[in-house]
Amino acid sequence: MATRPISIAVDGYSSCGKSTLARDVARRLGYLYLDTGAMYRAVALALLRSGLSLTELGSNEEKLARFLEINKVDVVQGGDGEAQVLLNGNVVNVELRSLEVSRIASLVSSWPLVRRTLQAVQKAIGERKGVVMDGRDIGTVVMPHAELKIFVVADFPVRVQRRRDELRGRGIEANDEEVAEDLRQRDFVDTHRAADPLRRAPDARLLDTSQLTREQQCEVVCNWVSEIVEKDP
Repeated sequence: MATRPISIAVDGYSSCGKSTLARDVARRLGYLYLDTGAMYRAVALALLRSGLSLTELGSNEEKLARFLEINKVDVVQGGDGEAQVLLNGNVVNVELRSLEVSRIASLVSSWPLVRRTLQAVQKAIGERKGVVMDGRDIGTVVMPHAELKIFVVADFPVRVQRRRDELRGRGIEANDEEVAEDLRQRDFVDTHRAADPLRRAPDARLLDTSQLTREQQCEVVCNWVSEIVEKDP
């Protein structure tokens, strides 16, 4: 495989496997990997810890601005090439995956000020080559000039199973009905928010992961990378 580094934007619905895919591709290529959704979950975690209500913070931009100044979200590169998310200087990657944090993150990520604040950090990282970034607005807003844009989809029952298995793997019990409702709510918020809603970039390649193994997904994307690099070495 040619080695010229490129930027790769991965977007898609929750629990389609986009984060796992992006992480695997980054490791295979030796790129930096950033899960931008984790940055929004860090804000949600800070909100949970603060005891403030969503209504109180979401309806007052001045108060929200102060909250974001006090609760700093940043990113550093880990030893394995994966970005570590910091909340007030502390790595919080493990704490970000609970169902409660994910639910709040979908709402928090709809607030324009939060998006502008975190996108500034993401865009600075995206300016470098050799990065795989995943989220819901990467190919449309954060890295619109990425050489490779991918939009990941999967059948809804597959997404429910993947999310349930992910939660159980972290010791969090949740039934299919609860997980399905959570995904429906997140899909609605992601696609209907006023600020940077989830949508497929016109030049993004569609990847349906429903029937593909983890290895097959990575292979498809790495082949796409090879095509791009070989076309313009």
